[in-house]
Amino acid sequence: MSPRPKNPGRTDATRARLLDAAVTTFAERGFHGSTIRDIAGGAGLSTAALYVHYRTKEEVLYQISRDGHEETLALVRAAIASGGTPGERLERLFRDFTRYHAQAHTTARVINYELAGLEASHRAQVHAIRRRIEAEVQDLVRQGVATGEFDVTEPALTTTALLSLGIDIARWYREGGNWTPDELAERYAKLALRLVGASG
Repeated sequence: MSPRPKNPGRTDATRARLLDAAVTTFAERGFHGSTIRDIAGGAGLSTAALYVHYRTKEEVLYQISRDGHEETLALVRAAIASGGTPGERLERLFRDFTRYHAQAHTTARVINYELAGLEASHRAQVHAIRRRIEAEVQDLVRQGVATGEFDVTEPALTTTALLSLGIDIARWYREGGNWTPDELAERYAKLALRLVGASG
């Protein structure tokens, strides 16, 4: 068993600085183009300080990827559990999903487009979370089809299209562009309803 940190608050703050620096570094240079020295320097720390918290650069990416996907899964589940018709829940879900991918676009870009940098066991764990996200959304689409609110012949393909629409925001979104996160959230929520052929 590892000893408890003497100052857990300080330890958590240092980890947060390292993860923030890693997100910026991976987004700018890609996982394979980044070094431990780059990450530590971005956090204002020595490489030795980084190794106190993470054994490898890959372990840093895994932490970012796992946390980001778990946060997304929680967001999806909260929207679906919020009540209302399938259409109302889908609209709420994609409003939140879109806003998250715009507001946290740098982090979202790393967790969605740097997965190849993960070792096999870590990549499998992250993909398992991604499958749970997809299953939750697909189940909601199927509920809408069952009630007659959605006109969808291929729920699985439609779900892939819906999620891809939101995830891709992280690739191109930048602050100061044509749309704010809230504006995008409203537009994409309506696009999601169109994709499922929502009635009414």
